[in-house]
Amino acid sequence: MDSDRPGWRQCYLGGAVFAVCMAGTTLPTPLYGLYRQEFGFSELVVTLVYAVYAFGVIGVLLAVGNASDAVGRRPVLLAGLGCAAASAVCFLGAEGTAWLYAGRLLSGLSAGLFTGAATAYVMELAPGGGGSRASLVATAANMGGLGCGPLLAGILAQYAPWPLHLPFAVHLALLAGSAAVLLGLRETVDDLGPLSTVRPRWPALPSEVRAVFGPAAIASFVGFALFGVFTSVSPAFLAEALAVSSHAVSGLVVALAFFASIAGQAAVGPLGVRRSLPLGCALLLTGLALLAGALWWESLPLVVASALVGGAGQGLAFRGAVSAVAGASPGDRRAAVISTLFVVAYAGISLPVIGVGVLVGPVGLEGAGLVFIACMAVLVSTAAVYLLRRPLPAGA
Repeated sequence: MDSDRPGWRQCYLGGAVFAVCMAGTTLPTPLYGLYRQEFGFSELVVTLVYAVYAFGVIGVLLAVGNASDAVGRRPVLLAGLGCAAASAVCFLGAEGTAWLYAGRLLSGLSAGLFTGAATAYVMELAPGGGGSRASLVATAANMGGLGCGPLLAGILAQYAPWPLHLPFAVHLALLAGSAAVLLGLRETVDDLGPLSTVRPRWPALPSEVRAVFGPAAIASFVGFALFGVFTSVSPAFLAEALAVSSHAVSGLVVALAFFASIAGQAAVGPLGVRRSLPLGCALLLTGLALLAGALWWESLPLVVASALVGGAGQGLAFRGAVSAVAGASPGDRRAAVISTLFVVAYAGISLPVIGVGVLVGPVGLEGAGLVFIACMAVLVSTAAVYLLRRPLPAGA
């Protein structure tokens, strides 16, 4: 209706700000090969630089994950944009690996501040009764932003000058515009409190949610681990094993995984949570198998297929996991339980990725990838078997 248009306009603008911030977290992905040439470090350093991001996200989620409930959405999101801008400045002035570590840590802090607050903000900006549509806007903004980051950086690095500087200069300009947009949006938290009310939120798991949480957490962990490998070491595999020298192609392959995740998350509504979670596990297992085939036969089409199938599986599994865990949680502890699920998910883009980096030296990139795939396949198969034997309630 016409009366809803201003509300939806604000919702979409909030989603655009969300997407710009999240794009910065994946912007360096197709550039790691150039940084390796510039600073002369190993693949292990690439994975460590990447994993620092996850530690920043987890630290913020645990320490100040409820900050926007107390001081308002806009101040927290402005702080997130500030961290994203500081991250871009670190990459712009990078003269060694220490700058890359600092940039990735600041990027993790920005994502940690945005992940919960921006999701809530986008949904609260929507007109009443539009919760499902607003949820999809938030999902598309999050994953779409993550996908646009490597795509933008890859295209600029391939076809424009200053490949290690221009992507971050463009992102700084987008962040400045996003801050201006954010200042023009309304605050959605009415009962504001002092910053002193913000307290650390340690992982919490009530007894009634534990049976659902196990398979949901495993599926989330594997899905994020798959994304972690795609965004940290897949450009190196494309360059070394497949002789793909185009930064634009490397960025596109990574972006496809995130765009497929949006499609997977959108499918949860029609399918229902009860079917989405086990189906997501099955697609994740298929995506891992395709990735194993890509490594074994050194096939670019199989890499692309793995990105599409695995990304769709991640979207189905993760949105299904969040919905199932939220539905099983007591109302007064729901936010804490969902935060715990996010901590497990973000652990998936740090620990396995570091493991791959450690193994690259003794067994090579392909061998390290196959070991990773075998471990993740065991985990996701366990979750799938559990869900088949003990399916979620029909009303989930």
